[in-house]
Amino acid sequence: MRLKRLTRYCGLSGSFLKSGTLVSFETVDVFTLGGGVNLPNVDRDPMLLDVQDLRVLFHSRDGVNEAVKGISFHLEEGKTLAIVGESGSGKSVTSMALTKLLPPEPQCCVSGKAYLDGESLLNLSASEMRAVRGKQIAYIFQEPSTSLNPYYTVGNQIAEAIKFHRKEVSDVWKEVVKLLDQVGIREPEKRAVDYPHQMSGGMKQRVMIAIALACQPRILVADEPTTALDVTIEAQIINLLKDLRVRLNMSIILITHNFGIVDEFADDIAVMFRGKIVETGSVESVLSKPQHPYTQALINCIPKLGKNKKRLPVVDYAELEK
Repeated sequence: MRLKRLTRYCGLSGSFLKSGTLVSFETVDVFTLGGGVNLPNVDRDPMLLDVQDLRVLFHSRDGVNEAVKGISFHLEEGKTLAIVGESGSGKSVTSMALTKLLPPEPQCCVSGKAYLDGESLLNLSASEMRAVRGKQIAYIFQEPSTSLNPYYTVGNQIAEAIKFHRKEVSDVWKEVVKLLDQVGIREPEKRAVDYPHQMSGGMKQRVMIAIALACQPRILVADEPTTALDVTIEAQIINLLKDLRVRLNMSIILITHNFGIVDEFADDIAVMFRGKIVETGSVESVLSKPQHPYTQALINCIPKLGKNKKRLPVVDYAELEK
């Protein structure tokens, strides 16, 4: 008798980088007798964003710095992908390369492929890309104090995006107030005429979310949305994003260095280390059975309630480079 091994529909799965080679793994194996097996139909969400072999190089007087080294990932409709890694690993550069927010050539060179609903993003002209930014892919940047213009009220800054991308909206100010109310700002009619300096850090972050949602994007890129916030406000922002994702049927790319906010929020994880994706998989598989040493080191750095440790473990880069 012959044993046939099936791995495609079994248990936990993912991949990790080992000695420069991407290794796929399965935690459960199923064996059947004989050759023929009838598998049930598996419904898959349509592929919304597909990135293949993305590379980003920065040219300077000191030479060429390859910030992103040929990474590939995908995002499905209505799902959340968390790109996790330390500062300088290439997370934010990856997200900005998708909509050409990086400096132009020759200072910065972007190569590879990125498809949004099958349409190539990297081949779009400047005018075509302006139609994508905000409307198809919107951003929440990590520091709202530097992202908001101090010379304009927050209402005017939200209205600017609506006027550019949503010509069908007749009462723009009513839509601004609605968006501020949607992100949980009290008395939105009054706060819409406030300037950024009149708001707290948490409120400014909510305004940034309102600006990102103003054009009803299909993909929301949340780049370290809770970095400058305390723990209480951080939980509120994450819960707000979870609620908005369900209500608006958005797909989200969450960029973070903190595994603590990924669990129960993201569907899939891509771990970046020095410009490469070293491990991918579902949240369950990566958090429960991390394969790459860097992923294991990041997870071990999460403080655990009730454990009295003198200090958190340190990531040993010399060991990772072996």
